[in-house]
Amino acid sequence: MEKPFKFKKFTIHQDRCAMKIGTDGVLLGAWTSLSNEPSSILDIGAGTGVLSLMLAQRSQAQNIEALEIDVDAYEQCSENFENSPWADRLFCYHASLIEFVEEVEGLFDLIICNPPFYSEDYKTNDNSRDLARFQDAMPFEHLIYAVANLLSEEGIFSVIIPFKEEDNFVDLASKVGLSLKRSLRVKGNPNSEIKRSLLEFSFYDSNIESSEIVIETERHQYTDDYINLTKDFYLKM
Repeated sequence: MEKPFKFKKFTIHQDRCAMKIGTDGVLLGAWTSLSNEPSSILDIGAGTGVLSLMLAQRSQAQNIEALEIDVDAYEQCSENFENSPWADRLFCYHASLIEFVEEVEGLFDLIICNPPFYSEDYKTNDNSRDLARFQDAMPFEHLIYAVANLLSEEGIFSVIIPFKEEDNFVDLASKVGLSLKRSLRVKGNPNSEIKRSLLEFSFYDSNIESSEIVIETERHQYTDDYINLTKDFYLKM
């Protein structure tokens, strides 16, 4: 039995989820801006539910909804919500993104997503892991279409993607009126290439705040920037 992942204020069971807790999700959940004081939040492709739980800890939002298409992940996400201190503010739906867009009423002040990245051609023998990892489960076009339909006028959309996809993603977003507000580029160590981009969009043009973060100086020697960003969550930070 896989051990649960313990954070400072909540615990994640992930033995039934294809995509495990990783640096990407924790970075996104910690970095995402709450400057517009969202009352409603949507987590697209929730997996374990870690992003929703981090935002429940960080915000006063009364309505945090998560969307998960894989049935095992959906059930585990729901259990993680029920066992958290914020169970009354969290709800997980078992549906596809397009179904959700067509059925939901109301808009969200914050939409967050750690989407499946791997657009390469190979597949493993594990269907649920493939579903979580491969872009064909949620093409960027579908994601941006959904956000354009579900985000409130003053809302913020926050996402993490491979750095090599950044220009394409920003271009796709601009076609539905979403402008880049903030970006954070992630390097594993000082000598590695930029691997990930955290991007935040709104329907308003503004000056773009760009920054960079390095996670480790060497193995398990975390930088001050990374510790300061994640210390409210990780037990050992």
